[in-house]
Order: sequence, then C-alpha cells, then structure tokens
Amino acid sequence: MHPGTGFEWVECPRDAMQGIVQFIPTQQKINYLNSLLKVGFNVLDFGSFVSEKAIPQLKDTAEVLENLDDSVDTRLLAIVANCRGAETACTFPRISCIGYPLSVSETFQQRNTNSGIEASFQTVVEMAELADAHGKELVIYLSMAFGNPYGEDWSPGKVEDMAARLVGCGITTIALADTVGVASPESVQNLFGTLIPAMPEIKIGAHLHARHDNWKEKVDAAWNAGCRRFDSAMKGYGGCPMAKDELVGNLASEHLLDFLLEKKQNLGVDLQAFQSALKQADFVFSSPTAI
Repeated sequence: MHPGTGFEWVECPRDAMQGIVQFIPTQQKINYLNSLLKVGFNVLDFGSFVSEKAIPQLKDTAEVLENLDDSVDTRLLAIVANCRGAETACTFPRISCIGYPLSVSETFQQRNTNSGIEASFQTVVEMAELADAHGKELVIYLSMAFGNPYGEDWSPGKVEDMAARLVGCGITTIALADTVGVASPESVQNLFGTLIPAMPEIKIGAHLHARHDNWKEKVDAAWNAGCRRFDSAMKGYGGCPMAKDELVGNLASEHLLDFLLEKKQNLGVDLQAFQSALKQADFVFSSPTAI
C-alpha cells in the first residue's frame, strides 16, 4: 500500500487480455505492460502460469516477464490454477504475488481450475506453504462472491465462512470477486461491511466486474464499507472466459481514478503516465475480437 494512505491499487491487464481470441503480439504486451509500470500502481496483475490450452493468450508470460522494467516499485502478480503453476511462478524473483481463484460456486471452480472446492482448499494450503518459503504474497480471489449464474446455493454467510477458513489457512489477502457482474450496492456494502471489521488484520480487496453505467454505485458501496484495495483495468476490458459466454468487463481504471480523485485520495501515481497507458490500451485492444 502507498505509505500513509492504507490504499492499494491493482491494475489487471492480465484479466483484460485473457479472453481475447486474437493473439496479442508478445512485444506489444511488453510495451503495454511497461507503460503501465510507469504509472505507479501498487500491483500489476501482468500474466498467468496456466494451461496454454485453457488460456492461449498468456502462453508467453515468461517471455514477457523477462522484458519488463525492473527499476520500479510496482509488485508483479501472476495468476495460477494449480500448484504446478505456483511452483513456476516462484522461480521468478521479479514476481511478488501469486493469485489463485477459489470459487463459492462448485461449478465455476471446476470450470476454472478443473478441481472442486474442497480439493482447492488443499491446494491453497500447499500454495501458502510454497509462497511463504519463497517470500511471495498469496492472494486468494473469492470468485462468485456476490452470486452466480448456475442456480447453486449461495449466501453471504457462505462467503464469510469461506473467508474465515482461508484466514485459518494463513491467507492474509483476499479479494472478493464479482465475477459475472451480479453484485448490487447493497450486497457489496453488506459483505465488505461484515468481513472488514471481523478481520482487521486481513487485506480484503474488491475485484469488481461492472458495466460503464453501474460501476460507481458498487465502488462507492465498497469504499463506504472500508475497502481500500481495488482491482481495475484500463478501459474496463476483460472478464473471465471460464464464467459465461458473454464477458462482463472489469472496473475501468479511468473511472476508478476519477472516483479516487473525488475522494482526494493520495494515489502516488503519475497522471501523465496514466494517460499515456490509457492511449496504449486503445491500441492494444483495438481489434473487434478483443471485445
């Protein structure tokens, strides 16, 4: 977090890119990610070590990583779907954070990691040990935290129980993910408003997927409930290709910036570099197949 602010901003180009069918050239990714590194985000969710068959867009993550600016303070986060991916991520000193999606939905967990919820909890335990041994921060994304499209049993209490169980596994950073954009301001307020006071030592973040017409009410609800860690992506591109056929975009970084400036939040970001990266996003995601 930025010193003295208690705020953490995670920019997510990986989430923006992963569902794009047309392969983005490796050098183009490198250029774009380096432009984002100049902004001064706390964390850059830059790539993933998952099956190339599952996410072909990110098969060049290792090559991209080799060419990223290492002179900045921004921490790099890589997403993994199993312990093998975590082991690979741990071999790279430049990577500070490892992200793993644990879903409230059994259906989505199977679709996303080819593993059930209970088996995934065991994976979390093994990853936590691995991350600790290599000095990495393990971030668990509680997917479908606000409901899901599969008609399964869901309740805030179930999310709270899973979060508590994660804390028992030694996890200190949890991101509540509105994976398919179904959260309401009320559900966001209630869940963050319950978990943050109950877990004062845990970083609880918001990974919100939202349309351009309903993002602010969700962000405002999370903020008012005490959330100070937010994920976003330039232009709001992205979404999880494993969730539904129609992707719901990420919270747009430019919207989050406006919100934070309204709150007079001390961001510690370079606004000129931000605008430059925003222009590059237009170029990177200009293909019709990128939407």
